[in-house]
Amino acid sequence: MRQIPLGARGTSTLRVQPEHLADRFKDAILPQVLATPVMILIMENAALNAIRPFLDAGESAVGTAVDVQHFAATPVGHEVCATAEVIDVEGKRVDFKVSASDGIEEIGKGREREPRISRGHRVHV
Repeated sequence: MRQIPLGARGTSTLRVQPEHLADRFKDAILPQVLATPVMILIMENAALNAIRPFLDAGESAVGTAVDVQHFAATPVGHEVCATAEVIDVEGKRVDFKVSASDGIEEIGKGREREPRISRGHRVHV
């Protein structure tokens, strides 16, 4: 297990498509804007990308705690970019500061926790 440095950063981007919209996830009457679970997925991918260079073969990470706010709507066609920064590491637990923007404005931010896992092992939080 290699040391993950504080301040390590990663990004992930996604162009918003119809299958990413709130009206597909929850209720057809909702506006056609990016669903919060999809924004969180982009943030989780950014977090994984921040630590991927420090993972050993057969290791990955999985989100186990998310505390984010989604405060701006993003329509189809816009590209959402999430950024994650490592802010704490304790054993296998890694904490991140995460944010997302759509090229116009910041659309969400918060914190996420991802423990490192090895293939074939259960996650214990």
